[in-house]
Amino acid sequence: MTAAPKTSTIRDQVSEAEWKTRIDLAAAYRLVAFYGWDDLIFTHISARVPGADHHFLLNPYGMMFDEVTASSLVKIDLDGNKVMDSPHFINPAGFTIHSAVHAAREDALCVMHLHTEGGIAVSAQKDGLLPISQQAMFPSASLAYHDYEGLALNEAEKPRLVSDLGDKKNMILRNHGLLTIGSTVAEAFLSMYRLERACRIQILAQSGGGDLHRIKDSIVNLVARQQKAVTVGQGA
Repeated sequence: MTAAPKTSTIRDQVSEAEWKTRIDLAAAYRLVAFYGWDDLIFTHISARVPGADHHFLLNPYGMMFDEVTASSLVKIDLDGNKVMDSPHFINPAGFTIHSAVHAAREDALCVMHLHTEGGIAVSAQKDGLLPISQQAMFPSASLAYHDYEGLALNEAEKPRLVSDLGDKKNMILRNHGLLTIGSTVAEAFLSMYRLERACRIQILAQSGGGDLHRIKDSIVNLVARQQKAVTVGQGA
């Protein structure tokens, strides 16, 4: 009796480096769901596939974040076209923000964009993230803002978003949500954890009423310099 031919899996088709990135990215999706930061099937976390090609991994459109696996992630190019066979499809419009950042920043190996309640609440405030907590010091050291231009479908918005981001690693998309980048998936996640928590703390502090005590600019600048010593260069 002839044995049935072995079916090739995604694991068999990709490099060790890509498989590790797939595992890390799928874990990030699961963590976002665990912390309650997901917005049903909306928002995305993208990661660049290691190698010379500008290929990226993105979640299948329609799949909940706690359902994402290393094998279900879809490999695409900068235009959102699939470059590897997959039964899943993506929402190209959802990759607009990510493709702009990936194309402009070589260090943006992972781009995380979320619609957390705390993040959106702070993004709607004129003064944005306030220096009122130690948690706010970390993202404030590398924080940019981008004005709302409607749903992220317009290619013409890309250069403005990239210009506003500059060399920063955290961005508040006004009236929209949060965005972080990292040289690894873990780094982008840690930046998002800090930024979202700082936003949530701000909303809680404001809900108590009364004047808020702001940290002095001199201390804000000091903490920005101290961060590297605290993390000992290890980050996430």
